[in-house]
Amino acid sequence: MRTVERPGRGERVADWFDGRLGTHTLGRKYLRKVFPDHWSFLLGEICLYSFVVLVLTGVWLTFFFHPSMNEVVYDGSYTPLNGVRMSEAYASTLDISFDVRGGLLIRQIHHWSALVFVAAMLTHMMRHFFTGSFRRPREVNWLFGWSLLFLGLFEGLFGYSLPDDLLSGTGLRFVDGALLSVPIVGTYLSMFVFGGEFPGHDIVGRFYSLHILVIPGIMAALIVAHLILVVYHKHTQFAGPGRTERNVVGAPFMPVYLAKAGGFFFLVFGVLTVIAAVASINPVWSYGPYRADQVSTGAQPDWYLGFAEGLVRVMPGWEITLWGHTLVLGVLIPIVAFPLLLLFIGVYPFLEARFTGADREHHLLDRPRDRPVRTAIGAAWISLYLVLLAGGGNDIVATRLHLSINAVTWAVRIGVFVVPAVVLVVTRRVCLGLQLRDRELVEHGRETGRVRRLPHGEYVEIHEPLDPARLHTLTAHRRDEHRPSLPEESVQPPASSRCHTSRTRTTGTPGDQHLT
Repeated sequence: MRTVERPGRGERVADWFDGRLGTHTLGRKYLRKVFPDHWSFLLGEICLYSFVVLVLTGVWLTFFFHPSMNEVVYDGSYTPLNGVRMSEAYASTLDISFDVRGGLLIRQIHHWSALVFVAAMLTHMMRHFFTGSFRRPREVNWLFGWSLLFLGLFEGLFGYSLPDDLLSGTGLRFVDGALLSVPIVGTYLSMFVFGGEFPGHDIVGRFYSLHILVIPGIMAALIVAHLILVVYHKHTQFAGPGRTERNVVGAPFMPVYLAKAGGFFFLVFGVLTVIAAVASINPVWSYGPYRADQVSTGAQPDWYLGFAEGLVRVMPGWEITLWGHTLVLGVLIPIVAFPLLLLFIGVYPFLEARFTGADREHHLLDRPRDRPVRTAIGAAWISLYLVLLAGGGNDIVATRLHLSINAVTWAVRIGVFVVPAVVLVVTRRVCLGLQLRDRELVEHGRETGRVRRLPHGEYVEIHEPLDPARLHTLTAHRRDEHRPSLPEESVQPPASSRCHTSRTRTTGTPGDQHLT
């Protein structure tokens, strides 16, 4: 008589959860999700992993930091500041740096992670911008990423303002001036934010709540939503043999991609730790505690807010009086232009869809040279940011290069209008030139360097046809722009590629212009 073995405890538990939550079905569907493999896709992972490092180190720092502006007399390990009156926030920062075991290393890992996080987000968004992965159906996900970048700028501002040192206090004075420049309600905004006359007694506590709770919570929710949409829409991929708008060629999430992602997380964490161990950042003990009657020479914000300060520094000190109210245009115009620069990038997908008529789904990425107008606009935006970043450090540039600060300021003022225009034109022409070069390669093949003499005496260079993979990549955009709407079909990659595929559906016709 046959004996039926009773399932083990683990199997029974798995069956219990599967019957109520559908874990087996979900796992079978999503753990085998296919992800393409390209080095540029790692930029998004750097964003995610640096955010995880920020959360881990930030939680550790909350055990030792005191977000209070109550004055105390310092009596700690850093002898040069003994007997100096300072806030509890600044004193606790010194204690973390000099008296808590490993405190300085964790502080610097946290700060370096913040810089890398914002840099990775900006680079990640530019990769999506230049390759066109923001197009339908990913416009909402683009807005999620843009919101993360916008929140990251302010999260960084709140973070480096917490120690209440002379550098961060100078930055807060800048914030106070921006609030005061708002017409009619500027004074009320300043009093509301700072809890009274600047610097007040509440600003560190308020920024602390925003920095460790409110903004990180919103960002975590946006990251989760961002990743869910990535899985739902499937990952984009570059054109190549076996890759179409209806499939994904790559490796499954489990176990290949998961193993690679886990290793990359520890690599990012390790690199951040090494940087923090060998490169000092934000040495608050060198600046001293904040006092409203002092200012630090060479005061600069973190790089990602340098362009905002550059707007203020290079703006002429214009003022006008209307109906009894003085408008400080030298500050008001920059604080309006600052969000507008970021807003343009945020709404660009909708502008491109409106003006090019691109109303169908896109799952294959563009090469930047194949979209000369978009590439030129992105390059011009980056050049404007770099010019303003130089304006934010005009005093440092003038000192290091032994120039007049007035000459540097005027160069930035002119460059704000001239440089983006020049970059726009030059980048577009470069893209068109690269398209011509690609067309010649497709039509005539690759130059071999071998010269042959024909019977009638003429010398010609021998060209070799391109291999099918290279030819497919160079002509993908031409096939795509003439591709009609097709029903869903099953597309298999070449047998030699030995890759996994997943399929979706797309219809419609694209809209952009190419050199033909």
